[in-house]
Parts: sequence; C-alpha cells; structure tokens
Amino acid sequence: MVNIDVTLRDGGYRNRFEFDLDYARTHARLSVAAGFDWVEIAYRKGSFKPVADLGLTGRGDDSYIAAIAEEIGPEHVGLILHPRNIDAGDLPAMHRAGARLVRVCVPAGDPGPALDTVRQAKEVGFTVCVNLTRVSQLPARKVVEVAAAAADAGTDVVYLADSNGSLLPAHTARLATLVKSVVPGEVGLHAHNNLGLAMSNAMAAVDAGATWMDSSVLGMGKGPGNLVAEQWIAYLDRIGGDRYDLGTMLHLADLLGRSVPESAPSLPLPDLVLGHFDLSVEERGSIAHSDHRQSVHAARALAGAAAG
Repeated sequence: MVNIDVTLRDGGYRNRFEFDLDYARTHARLSVAAGFDWVEIAYRKGSFKPVADLGLTGRGDDSYIAAIAEEIGPEHVGLILHPRNIDAGDLPAMHRAGARLVRVCVPAGDPGPALDTVRQAKEVGFTVCVNLTRVSQLPARKVVEVAAAAADAGTDVVYLADSNGSLLPAHTARLATLVKSVVPGEVGLHAHNNLGLAMSNAMAAVDAGATWMDSSVLGMGKGPGNLVAEQWIAYLDRIGGDRYDLGTMLHLADLLGRSVPESAPSLPLPDLVLGHFDLSVEERGSIAHSDHRQSVHAARALAGAAAG
C-alpha cells in the first residue's frame, strides 16, 4: 500500500485551511514517522474555486512547501490542484520548492485542461495522480474513458474520488476493477464518510486491486470527513503491515485533537442526506431545513431532477 495523509489539505475545509506552520511541520513529521508515504500538504492556489484570504494549506505557497520539505524531505511532499487555478509557472515552482507528488483534479465533463496539466507535471518530474472527482455520479463507461485518457497522458495513479461520500462497497470494487483493467499504472481511492462506509469502501477497493489510499487523522475533512487514518493504519498493522507505527499514529491523532478544535469527528445530518442521495456539497444550502423531514424531501427532489 501507498498511503497519503490528506489532513492538512482536506481537513482545511473545517478550519478555512488555517493550520499554522509550526503545527503543519510537526504533523508532517509525525505522519511520516507513523508510516505514511506522502503528506498532501495543501491545495495550490485554492480549492474548487479561488477564495479570498484562504489559510496556509489552501494556498500552497512556495515558502510553505520548502518548510515542509525541509522537515520531511521532498520525497514525502505532495500537493493537489485544480488546473484552472494555476498558470504555466506553478508546477516548476512547486518542484523547485520541494514537492515531488502532485494530484490533478479531473472533471469528467471537460478533462482536456487537466490532462494537459498531467503532461506538464510529468515533464517537470512529478509523480502524478489524477482524481476523478464525484466518481459516484459518473457512468462506469465514462470512468473508464477518462481513466484511460489520463493513463495515456502519463499519470502514475488514477484515483477514484468519492467526493459525495456516496459509494457503496460493491460499487467501489466494481469501479476499481474496471479502472485497473484499462490503466497500466496504479489505482487509488479517496473516500468520504457521509454514510459511514469509508473503511468498508477502502477494504473493497484494496480487494479489487487498488494500492493507493487516502486517509486523514481523526477523519478531519470536508463534511463528515474522510477515511480515518488511525483506524486505517491500525487495520493495516493488524493484517501484517510491519512498517507502521500505531503508537505514533495515535499520538498524532491526540495532538491534532488538542491543537485544532475543528478536527473533532462529526457527522452533520445534512451531509448524511447528501451522501444518501449522491448530491454534492454545493447542494447543501438547498436542503438545509430545520425540519429534517423537509431536508430529505428536498434532497429526493434534487436527486430526481438530476436523474431526469
């Protein structure tokens, strides 16, 4: 398994990416000591769309990359980006600063710009992953088509990004199997936990051939969060992963809980509803009602309209 700790990046949805540098350095060091291969330290220049006054891990500035690379070595430093947020100078600058892995978000509706970014990243010298975003909403044929195109562009890893937290284990396994059959590289999973199925989906993906996995400490991430890193590391250690240090992993989880109040595990009820109906976080405002029965009714109507 190749494991990516996404806490500093995905966890930023909880605290406006306001991790301070001292904490980020300590987190990265302990994460690598616990057995993570990569620490995804930030978005480069914003998440889905640029937002003013984003914190440190929402910007991915060169000075921040350099500070973390000094702490853990470039061979453990990764960032994620949306191609529309960057320009031609960003990838070379990121590499010079000390990043060695980049993940490119690929919208299935218009993958062309993302595939151009993949090609440039490979030329610069990065290990490159692509995230097929909102994969639960895509027909299997489209997933295979975009995955194959990403492989042709040179990507090293195709990630199934369960952005809505809506995948079920059988669906996860089927998608991982299909993608594995058409790409020469590796397959990964980025799970969200809206339905409490992140661990089950991770296990199903691995059984189907996935070898890269995202998780976050305390599950800290968008909405109800991601695959819980300490649970995942405990599982890998239990089945014979002797390179993991569970004690350090639990120490990091305790440190995050004491240092960042927003890291506390939670399951906001609207996010459970979004996950059930396979709706994106952008629909949250449309289903927000004081009466949860109204929320379910509104979500069902939105899902029906999308299907139609």
